[in-house]
Amino acid sequence: DLSLSCTAQFLQYFLEKREKHITVVVGTSGDTGSAAIESVQGAKNVDIIVLLPKGHCSKIQELQMTTVLKENVHVFGVEGNSDELDEPIKAVFADVAFVKKHHLMSLNSINWSRVLVQMAHYFFAYFRCAPSLDTHPLPPVEVVVPTGAAGNLAAGCIAQKMGLPIRLVVAVNRNDIIHRTIQRGDFSLSEAVTPTLASAMDIQVPYNMERIFWLLSGSNSQVTRILMEQFERTQSLNLPKELHSKLSESVTSESVSDDTITKTMCRCWAENQYLLCPHSAVAVSYHYQQVDKQQPSVPRCCLAPASAAKFPEVVLAAGLFPETPAEILALDHKETCCTPMRRADNWTQMLRDTIEDLSQQWRARGLNSE
Repeated sequence: DLSLSCTAQFLQYFLEKREKHITVVVGTSGDTGSAAIESVQGAKNVDIIVLLPKGHCSKIQELQMTTVLKENVHVFGVEGNSDELDEPIKAVFADVAFVKKHHLMSLNSINWSRVLVQMAHYFFAYFRCAPSLDTHPLPPVEVVVPTGAAGNLAAGCIAQKMGLPIRLVVAVNRNDIIHRTIQRGDFSLSEAVTPTLASAMDIQVPYNMERIFWLLSGSNSQVTRILMEQFERTQSLNLPKELHSKLSESVTSESVSDDTITKTMCRCWAENQYLLCPHSAVAVSYHYQQVDKQQPSVPRCCLAPASAAKFPEVVLAAGLFPETPAEILALDHKETCCTPMRRADNWTQMLRDTIEDLSQQWRARGLNSE
């Protein structure tokens, strides 16, 4: 996760400069947690707490988090899905005085500096795919974005607003709230999260859609606040007609089944000898769908968010053979550390207690060094 790595480096640079300490709290559906840990492990000015959904991410994703035995890394395995583990994090961050006292922040797809770096991906992709830069107006390029929480999509919408001539297609799995929002203006929760092969996108609440609503409503904060407050209250929202019209003009969408994911992985291997991860396959399935129509189209780019090496179970389910790097194989033999958060536990209190303990340790270290 290049963009998250950059965010952590920005963070460490300014913290060292100001001699400050922060505690980063991350809720992950699989990918963000390991990327955040990798980017700050061993940092002397940062402690990181990661909540992962036990049993809902791949074994390798889990091991990438639980085998990092650095003093500043604290991993919790939650008996719940990625939406459920967000609740104690939201509760902690709702206590503004507590956040300020303990210098809390989060590293995830809503972090602005991460979106800022992701915007550069679209410009890079455009300049690689555009057939010519000598025409006026510049030729369009279609970018297919597989997403769960819509962070990368928000970056694409901003790049589009900046004048980059891209056509955005958002591709999701069976957790299709973004697809329904674009197609029908129906920003409403389903009864439950549906587990899919693209597990990091098994998200019901795509919190970056708030950013997109704001962007497309002419930066109208009041309208956006009213919409999101209604969604928080009722878990159901029909977009105003004008906002839905602007959204559907800016972005098209597709929802993809597990069967389509595995078929796409097989086809890509057969045609290109390239092993797609299931999340990348969600995007590439849209490409194949368009190719099979045999109609002229603009140049197209599919964003690929992860390596297939992290999802050997899905690769095998597709009838393919995983290519597992030595570093990944080594994870099986490493010591792990993960504190359970069981259903019966008070998750919010556990999180608060951990944060308070880390703050005390940092203050004690500061006193000892004086």
